[in-house]
Amino acid sequence: MRYTGSDYKRSRRLGFSTLETGKELAKRAYGPGQHGNGRKKKPSEYGRQLIEKQKLEQMYGVNERQFRRLFLLALKSEEVTGLAFFRILESRLDNLVFRMGFARSRRAARQLVNHGHITVNGKKVDIPSYLCKVGDKIALKEGHELKVVKESLESRPSACGYVKVDAEKLCGEFIRVPERNELPQDINEAQVIEYYNRLL
Repeated sequence: MRYTGSDYKRSRRLGFSTLETGKELAKRAYGPGQHGNGRKKKPSEYGRQLIEKQKLEQMYGVNERQFRRLFLLALKSEEVTGLAFFRILESRLDNLVFRMGFARSRRAARQLVNHGHITVNGKKVDIPSYLCKVGDKIALKEGHELKVVKESLESRPSACGYVKVDAEKLCGEFIRVPERNELPQDINEAQVIEYYNRLL
């Protein structure tokens, strides 16, 4: 099941900003609950692998079944598995809608896609997990000029280097795959690979 609770609690439990803003940890950089600020037992090797898997999984808002399926896709790639996995996750439609600034979070981006507000190459796509290809053009459906999208575009910093955005026309393009240095640095994808190697 996909997590539907508080993003702030989830981030504090993992000690990692799943929203990529750092706001969740700014005031209280320790776990939620009565004992969140107490001593923590040092995790085992398996525990560290599980935490890294959860950080990546929950940052992108992907359930376990989808996450494992995408990992298997990455294994078949000719690229380094960790980078291939990141690139596949980044190519999800909900993630690209978020990266382009049409939504303030991936959760909000999923809602935009689910409600039929997004097109890919001129065709409506309402599946958040849809994997886009380099060159795909993503836009707000004509006649769906939502206030929330415009506010998000105005409040966000410039888009990342692998997407191009036209804020006036409410559209963008996935222009290239991201490089590792453009992706979250505080996730150790090698631990995620080790986690799945135990299961495969």
